[in-house]
Amino acid sequence: MKEIHLGRILIENRHKRGITQEDLAKHIGVTTAAISKWETGATYPDILLLPQLAAYFDISIDELMGYQPQLDKEEILKWYRRLSEEFASLPFDEAVAHCRDMAKKYYSCYPFLLQIGALLVNYSSLAGSPGKSEQVINEALDLFRRVKTESEDPVHAREALQMEAYCLLALEHPSEVLELLEQEPSMAMPSEPLLASAYQMAGNRREAKRVLQIGIYQGLLSLVDLLTSYTGLCTDDRKTFKESSRRLQSIASTFHMDELHPGILLSCYIILAQGWASFGETEKALDILEKYTDLATGAIYPLQLHGDAYFTLLNDWLDSTLEFGEYPPRKESVIRHSMTQALTDNPAFHNLMDQPRFQLMMDRLKRSEEGK
Repeated sequence: MKEIHLGRILIENRHKRGITQEDLAKHIGVTTAAISKWETGATYPDILLLPQLAAYFDISIDELMGYQPQLDKEEILKWYRRLSEEFASLPFDEAVAHCRDMAKKYYSCYPFLLQIGALLVNYSSLAGSPGKSEQVINEALDLFRRVKTESEDPVHAREALQMEAYCLLALEHPSEVLELLEQEPSMAMPSEPLLASAYQMAGNRREAKRVLQIGIYQGLLSLVDLLTSYTGLCTDDRKTFKESSRRLQSIASTFHMDELHPGILLSCYIILAQGWASFGETEKALDILEKYTDLATGAIYPLQLHGDAYFTLLNDWLDSTLEFGEYPPRKESVIRHSMTQALTDNPAFHNLMDQPRFQLMMDRLKRSEEGK
């Protein structure tokens, strides 16, 4: 909740109705001095007087106290940016403590709780120890579960469910994830073609195109994500891994994923390099990591979701749907560091450490991280 502004609200309502402090004091049954102290914030009225004060001005007790249980989208974005900045500029414990305080203050503002949870998850790697990182992820898990069970907005509930599953995987609880999500995939068709047909029939071809672009974009990201996961799972079958890798890179190239969504492509490259390394294909692993390094050290900053020369009608939609604030949900300095860590701390690449090409890539990533 916000700070209490009872004094200011009393003054505003008195002036609006032409009521003096003496008039209000007489009605409530207190002294004029008491009213003066309430309005200056020196003291607050007894809790039993709040209903009487609210009724006198024909407002709710929440309005009388200046209590606002919800943040609007602009306020959420403001706090998101501020808290994200704190993770980059303050000690980790201080940044987490501020997130906890804000979550308590706005415990019924479910879009904000989703955002706080996302920040805790995305910055948990800075905790300094596995135990502390696990504790922070558990705190985020509690927030997501609250949103899932309490929010009446189905979109928020669905997002919370997905983030709950993500936290459980990070905590290595696969059985709970299966219990949470396990179901046969449905054959439901996307609604965008029907919606686009309706817009076209109504004579709005631009909106029809926009709806279909959004559907294609979402389907593309979903396909790349699914293919990446499937390819990573195929390290027990070299032939399938090779073909999945070919198809994945072909789709990424066709849709210019290096410009459209470099973040998802960087993840793809790591999965592909890990796969080739597991097969003992050192040169192929290094070739993929070369692409990773070129992209990670290239002109992709600041990372921001946007359309391109093909997806020309996406930007307004992206701006209106990114409720958690700007993409990505971490500061650039943290992102650059994590890109270096993806190589240095990855057990799959330990056998590549002595390779001159790998060392050169590490040097490029570290220089990029330092802004050189």
